[in-house]
Amino acid sequence: MIGVYDSGVGGLSVLRSLTELMPDRPYIYVADSGHGPYGERESAHVIERAERVTDWLVGRGIEALVVACNTATAVAVEQLRAAHPALPIIGVEPALKPAVGLSHTRRIGVMATRATLASSKFQRLLESLRDQAHFEIRACDGLAMAIERCADLDPSGQAQSELLAELRACAMTHLQALGPLGDKGVDVVVLGCTHYPLIRPLLQELAGPTVQLLDTGPAIARQTHKRLGESADAADPKGTQGTRDIELVSTGQAACLEAAARRWVGGPLRSTTLDLP
Repeated sequence: MIGVYDSGVGGLSVLRSLTELMPDRPYIYVADSGHGPYGERESAHVIERAERVTDWLVGRGIEALVVACNTATAVAVEQLRAAHPALPIIGVEPALKPAVGLSHTRRIGVMATRATLASSKFQRLLESLRDQAHFEIRACDGLAMAIERCADLDPSGQAQSELLAELRACAMTHLQALGPLGDKGVDVVVLGCTHYPLIRPLLQELAGPTVQLLDTGPAIARQTHKRLGESADAADPKGTQGTRDIELVSTGQAACLEAAARRWVGGPLRSTTLDLP
């Protein structure tokens, strides 16, 4: 069983990639929605929550843990690895290195949470690449929360939904802050929070067709597959549903998480609420 952990629904973008590559694996996804999103919280809070959730997942017998949260990875992954040295723990980080290889203008936008951008892990990565490209960095305050609020909405009601209109306005504000977009400006935008790929169609519409959007979901799935030592034959690159077994657990509202997962990952699913103070 693979444990997947995020502060909310954002890690569903990673879970989707994992289940596409390894559909026959059982998964347990924990959304710490009762204590997140993490992006604008203190590091001590993020570390404490990461440790509590990881301990609970280890008690459930997971064989690997995917920390499908950029903020939790940046702030807490080293502590988790030190506490559980025998457990494969795979984190996520903004795809700055692949962005450098794709950008023609050498101007790259990075959208992430304030906590991720302030972390020493991110700053080290950024410094290692500063001589290869110019990075426009944007702390996207409120965007993860806006996505959380829209997680279980029916997308067919987009034109009438005030929440979706607010989400659109929030996304536009942060994209515009990156400066000119396209062939003469930022031509690659790194989605440095696992929430953001869930609204990729909206971000692509707002950014324009000449801007490439990058997230790490598929790469994380491949890394997890490698760490588990599975053969190439065990992977399912075509995304066949297989015999997927996905358990959803939320410290907030399990019904909202299940609705979001059905929309972005598909079934079959089962959800429960976790009391983990």
